[in-house]
Amino acid sequence: MKKRVRLPYDRQNEVLDQVTVEPVLLTTEAQPSYVLLAADRDQQLVDRLVLLEDCAFGQLAQTALERSQMVGTEAFTAALQQIAQSPQ
Repeated sequence: MKKRVRLPYDRQNEVLDQVTVEPVLLTTEAQPSYVLLAADRDQQLVDRLVLLEDCAFGQLAQTALERSQMVGTEAFTAALQQIAQSPQ
C-alpha cells in the first residue's frame, strides 16, 4: 500500500531545496519513516556499497586461496601420469 505524504506547497520547495544540501528525514508520529536523498548522493552511496562489497568478496577469495590445498601444474600433471600408468 502506498503512503501519501502531503506537504503544503511552500514546504515542498523547502524540503526539496534542503535535499540538495543533505538528506532529509521524514517522520510519522515522531518515528523515522523515509529519507529523501538527492539522486547524485544516492548514486554515490550505491557506488560505495558496490566497492565495499567487492573489497569484502576479494578478501574472502584471498583468504580462501591462502587456505586452499592447491597443487602446482607440475604436481597435478605428474599425478595424472601416475594414474594413467597404473594397472587397472
